[in-house]
Amino acid sequence: MKIFTGSAHRQLAQRIADYVGVPLGDAMVDSFPDGETMVKINENVRGRDVFIVQPTCPPTNQNIMELLIMTDAARRASAARITAVIPFFGYARQDRKDQPRVPITAKLVANLLTAAGVTRVLTMDLHAQQVAGFFDIPVDHLYAAPVLLKYMRERGFKDSETVVVSPDVGGLKMAAAYSQALGAGLAIVAKRRKSPTETESLYVIGDVEGKNAVIVDDLTETAGTLTNAAEALKKHGAKKIFAGVSHAVLSDLAIERLRKSHIEELITTDSVPVRMAEGCTVKILSIAELLGEGIKRIHDNESVTSLFEINGGQAKL
Repeated sequence: MKIFTGSAHRQLAQRIADYVGVPLGDAMVDSFPDGETMVKINENVRGRDVFIVQPTCPPTNQNIMELLIMTDAARRASAARITAVIPFFGYARQDRKDQPRVPITAKLVANLLTAAGVTRVLTMDLHAQQVAGFFDIPVDHLYAAPVLLKYMRERGFKDSETVVVSPDVGGLKMAAAYSQALGAGLAIVAKRRKSPTETESLYVIGDVEGKNAVIVDDLTETAGTLTNAAEALKKHGAKKIFAGVSHAVLSDLAIERLRKSHIEELITTDSVPVRMAEGCTVKILSIAELLGEGIKRIHDNESVTSLFEINGGQAKL
């Protein structure tokens, strides 16, 4: 087994390699003066099981190109199998043609990865589960829920005094799974998207008065959805408000909104490098063991199903 990484998130790749018990592979990833990506694998990978760890977070296009070029380098060096480990899959939100003359970019990226030589994908919390079906190769889709739930239980979010909140209709299934696992209540905030960076919360369905609210979502980028939901929950009498997201791709606008919001703590994972800023309380949980265990099982041709389990039952998120 060989584990390599590009420049997207070397710290996570190192943690994964440490868990698996193999050294991080020696590969040079740099840029030519004109911005072209330059890759060279500095060790023998002939006949090896190669894993390339590379979340496609900002700068998204640069990180996707690094992943494609590293895959091509490994394929031309006669690697037996190449697994792309993509903790955060960029472009997953562009998964359908919801307007005239727009692309389905998630499918395009899936095609590019397959054409480059990727033989399997290991990813986590896709924005839409159907994206896994865009690939013509096997996809192992893991969930951050076991990692987030462990911390939430330690914080005491596990009784009738807690309500799990979906910030929109699309996330209701995920929120229901968290609610069931924690033994907590369930609520939903209905929203309307006004622009790519701005949403408007309309109303709250469910009893949140006097309770600690935990807003769960798969991704936050501008934090508009989270902060608007927190505002609506506060108006409806919620006591303390927390947020748990799998991927925190925080922009400058997100940091500014979180500072001014009612959210006391943002709980997330290290699927992408998370920006820390003064005035924002962010708890970062590592998914290195989760992904590392997935890598070990893929390498040994074992089942990864048990990695989804919560309290002995599968997390049907």
